Amino acid sequence: MFIRKKPNRSGTTSVQIIEKRQGKSIVVKSLGSSSKPAIIEQLFQSGLEEVRKISGLLEFNFAIDQEREIINTFFNGIKSIRLMGPELLLGKIFDSIGFNKIPEELFRYLVITRLVYPVSKLKTVDYLYKYKGISLQVDKIYRYLDKLHEDKIAQVQQIGYEHALKITNDNMSIVFYDVTTLYFEAEEEDDLRKTGFSKDGKHKNPQIVLALIVNSMGFPLGYEIFEGNKFEGHTMLPVLEAFKSRYKIEKLVVVADAGLMSNKNIEELIEKKYAFIIGARIKTETEKLKEKIVGLQLTDEQSAVIKKGQKLKLIVSYSLQRAKKDEHNRKRGLKKLEKLAQSGRLTKQQISNRGYNRYLTLTGETKISIDYEKFKTDSRWDGLKGYLTNTDLSKQEVIEQYGQLWKIEKAFRISKTDLRIRPIYHHLKRRIEAHISIAFAACTVYKELERLLNQKKSALSPGKIIDILKTIYDLTILTPFSKTHYTRLVITTEEQREALNLFQIDFGCPNA
Repeated sequence: MFIRKKPNRSGTTSVQIIEKRQGKSIVVKSLGSSSKPAIIEQLFQSGLEEVRKISGLLEFNFAIDQEREIINTFFNGIKSIRLMGPELLLGKIFDSIGFNKIPEELFRYLVITRLVYPVSKLKTVDYLYKYKGISLQVDKIYRYLDKLHEDKIAQVQQIGYEHALKITNDNMSIVFYDVTTLYFEAEEEDDLRKTGFSKDGKHKNPQIVLALIVNSMGFPLGYEIFEGNKFEGHTMLPVLEAFKSRYKIEKLVVVADAGLMSNKNIEELIEKKYAFIIGARIKTETEKLKEKIVGLQLTDEQSAVIKKGQKLKLIVSYSLQRAKKDEHNRKRGLKKLEKLAQSGRLTKQQISNRGYNRYLTLTGETKISIDYEKFKTDSRWDGLKGYLTNTDLSKQEVIEQYGQLWKIEKAFRISKTDLRIRPIYHHLKRRIEAHISIAFAACTVYKELERLLNQKKSALSPGKIIDILKTIYDLTILTPFSKTHYTRLVITTEEQREALNLFQIDFGCPNA
């Protein structure tokens, strides 16, 4: 199709749109005629514009005609759609920690799945098939748990320990210790799963006790599991001894909560030459020492040291913010007791020294009343906190180190919420231990992700990043002509791009 200028006998020039059809020139449209060059040029330019419009329309009609065939060819060529985001980042972190030294791919699948889709092993099989295209029988997972228990659990802990050592550049001289409980859905007890005091409030369910050691950054270093009815105070020495022996650590300072300690525990720690920082039960000290503590008259953020024999020192600090919180909790406890008293539901069984029940007194044989004088006297302790130690650290260093205990509480919270380590559905001891080992590795990957996000000063949380990763898929197609497979990441949102860019992960177009 082109523009023709045709001279006429009258001396004018006609401007026409011409199309060749079977060798003949056909006039598609006459645009006009004139004897003036300016008007002829104007008609010519107008014709060019019209030709462009007609050509574009023809091309568009051609595209419409071919569109369905192209789309069908594309969709018929799709061979797989797989969730790929978690492997791109969490798999990269898994390798950087060193867990890829465990050669079995199934270990990798189970650890990453615990971070992305923490469910039972049966549902894990379903997830791997639906989202990753990996076909497994649940029996294969159970057999692998047996293998993991047989010769890999120690290696998993070793890898986690070495990674923590590498990123903190210290000799793990200060560690944090705590225990929690993990319950089972089953009702039957055995040698390991027993009912006991449950931190999850599942007192009727069999459980195990999990003891955990973390470092100053909150990375898990080691763990042990105990029978569900084991007193938590009896777990510390065996765990510390095993940890110290395994990694050939000469000096170790352990930081722990007061609830894990008894006088016997303290004596054993001193006898075994452990340095420690523990919460002190200042309200249960001797009357003489209690008078000395409340007589310190500390002001906000002040602290003092009281010697307890040759080897121990008691550090007492005062915080105005803590005092306000203590006062609030005392008043709330008192109101609860008063409400029970007014309703007539207060019984002799509630007379104890636990919590705010210590404000109750028994008069005669049956009359129970609230001791308001004891409530008032108790205000002397508002804002006071005690720390017992045998270290040479300054009082401020002791207080600061004890303040890091929240990191082990966070590690437990990650395990119980993000990783959903409980309830546990296994009943064989070896598989329970293997399950905990997988959760230990997953927690290490989670903490490393958190560390990297902090290092990059990102406002994104590990949970948010994992949620984004769960939206990133890859698509594989087979071309109908060359029979070649091509795989592409499907990136459709800005947050997906930002997450991958943050960790310098290439999401361009990889080759087949």
